[in-house]
Amino acid sequence: MAGGALLNIDSSLMSWRWAAPDVSIDEAARVARQFDLPEIVARFLLGRGIAADKISSFLKPTLKDDMPSPFLMAGMREMADDMAGAIMAGRRIAIFSDFDVDGATSSAILYRFLKFCGIEAPIYIPDRLSEGYGPNTGALAHLKEQGAEIVFMLDCGTTAFEVVKAGRALGLEIIIFDHHETEISLPEANHLINPKRKDDVAGMSMLAACGVTFMACVAINSALRDAGFFKDRPAPDLKNFLDLVALGTVCDMVPLTDVNRLLVRAGFARIPLTDNVGLKSLMDVAGVKPPINTYHAGFALGPRINAGSRVHKSDQGARLLSTNDPSEAKDIAWLLNDCNDKRKALQAEMEREAFAKIEAMGLDQHPIIVVDGENWHTGLSGLVAGRIKDKYGKPTCVIAYVADLEGNMEGRGSGRSISGIDISAAFIAARQADLLLKGGGHAMAGGFTVEQKKLEEFKNFLCSHVRDQMAGDHEKSAMNIDGILTVKGVSVSLAQMLEDTVGPFGQSFSEPVFVLADVRIISADIRGESHIALQISDQEGGARIKAMAFKAVGTPLGDALLKQGRQSFHLAGSIKINEWQGRRSAELHVIDGAFSDSAQARMSA
Repeated sequence: MAGGALLNIDSSLMSWRWAAPDVSIDEAARVARQFDLPEIVARFLLGRGIAADKISSFLKPTLKDDMPSPFLMAGMREMADDMAGAIMAGRRIAIFSDFDVDGATSSAILYRFLKFCGIEAPIYIPDRLSEGYGPNTGALAHLKEQGAEIVFMLDCGTTAFEVVKAGRALGLEIIIFDHHETEISLPEANHLINPKRKDDVAGMSMLAACGVTFMACVAINSALRDAGFFKDRPAPDLKNFLDLVALGTVCDMVPLTDVNRLLVRAGFARIPLTDNVGLKSLMDVAGVKPPINTYHAGFALGPRINAGSRVHKSDQGARLLSTNDPSEAKDIAWLLNDCNDKRKALQAEMEREAFAKIEAMGLDQHPIIVVDGENWHTGLSGLVAGRIKDKYGKPTCVIAYVADLEGNMEGRGSGRSISGIDISAAFIAARQADLLLKGGGHAMAGGFTVEQKKLEEFKNFLCSHVRDQMAGDHEKSAMNIDGILTVKGVSVSLAQMLEDTVGPFGQSFSEPVFVLADVRIISADIRGESHIALQISDQEGGARIKAMAFKAVGTPLGDALLKQGRQSFHLAGSIKINEWQGRRSAELHVIDGAFSDSAQARMSA
């Protein structure tokens, strides 16, 4: 990073220090010429650490050239050989999976692969509200009674030591495909494929469970081919599963880097051609038309799949993505849409109560916000935690209570984190300290179960753990700025290039943030309860564009835009395409701002 703050903004309206990468002007110009890119895009790529000799493969990755071998992952070869043998022997297989989008897509990928190989594998999705997260012995006993010999655990199982042991005691073979954080020891499963295993050096730790499942299917398919299984039958085209891989990867908020970037780009490209009737029905109900991007996946499709688990319909997402019956797919898609509407109303009330508690009790003054409620909905804890985290910029846990089998109250909690704080590490450490019944996840999100009597001790433990993670980091938080644009430079062509060529954007590869320097606010109006619609121009007034500051009302940024709009501002945000009545225009989605030097001079005069 350059030494001084960009545009001398050491503390913006949202209390950020603006920083910009130190990119050579000559190098950016050379890259722009070589790859026929706008110079600001070349600067963005170099500033994000994409070396010049890697830009070609970054912009146009291919499955043929850039797909890593699944056999690089620890334990994959042995698992693939064993499962190829099991498939060829016609052994009875069942699938147990998590209830979120990553779990639903993982189940559908494996179900469709096994079905193509002649095996009908029942899918068991635990009820989110009564069974909670992760595998349980009752579910495994049920699958055993139904005749299962082998149970695949997808998107769960890495820390389920006792449940896996109980499953093995029942006579089941347990195969785990997961991506959550591991401990030094592993459950005694027959096979456990997890890129976060301590002995896995393949470098694919960014994979979601659906990505792990896809890689495992590729490996099993290879083993079947080598064994002659497809000599007299067609082999599956595994590229047809990439639409589900892309959906699950984006919705699980894992890093969109390296192999994940390849899988998501390839998956999005296949969605217009998808033969998955469930995915097509969901897109119809959600009003989403190809081409789709991460916004469509994360905010239109994903929430509908997740919604079923929040209202006692946990298995509907997996059923939707697994079915080949268009009529059934349409019915499930509409059911999930209704579930999503119900979820929104419940969530709004829970958020209102949570924010009121935080303000009344000063919980936002702690290094990690932990808020709980007796009558809250356990299925909404993660969503509410995310909203709180976004507002206060702190890791957050939200806890709702249910009665266990003995009638004792236990808290079912979800946590969401911020960059630099590994929340799953805190949960795993708390479980090892006997403060949690369950606990795990990944760096940015996780879940846990806590006895009510241990809640205060758990809260204190979390605060201490987060403080330790933050120790030594006393610098003001920095917002990285990818470039400075003029108002005229905000264009549909730039926004389209960023989306189509440079994207997808997500975790660990966030959308570019540009600054429009020294602009005027022509108008600022409140839209809805919390958004601000803006008209901005350059100082001469010759170029104007629209802008939106979402959820800005009541924030320092929103107050400045509404009350001091005659001042000159630097505005930071992302460039988006707005489509309205057949017209497309580019606009700025504002996330921060600062008074410009000229404004400060006028205010001081």
